[in-house]
Amino acid sequence: MPRFVLMTRLAPESLHDAEVRRAMGRAWLKKVKTACPEVTWHSHYAILGPYDFMDVYDAPDVETAHKVSVISRAEGAVSAESWQAMEYDEFLGLLEEVQP
Repeated sequence: MPRFVLMTRLAPESLHDAEVRRAMGRAWLKKVKTACPEVTWHSHYAILGPYDFMDVYDAPDVETAHKVSVISRAEGAVSAESWQAMEYDEFLGLLEEVQP
């Protein structure tokens, strides 16, 4: 199953209260799990930089990854990007296949 990385940025006002943020996160995850039950979650990180959160998940197809991003935007994310990712060893295998 393809792996994706969801990079999310929230409005600054949504990051001031931990209890409110926790409730918002739970509501978001419930909606995603309802709309996309086939998604498998691997990790969730709060990060530094231009994004606030990074989630790593598997989805059966790019359409499902789009749903995850759309739900994130609908639930208040200022920005939500899903990037397709590949395990490093898989990448090396592809590199070996295309070398002359």
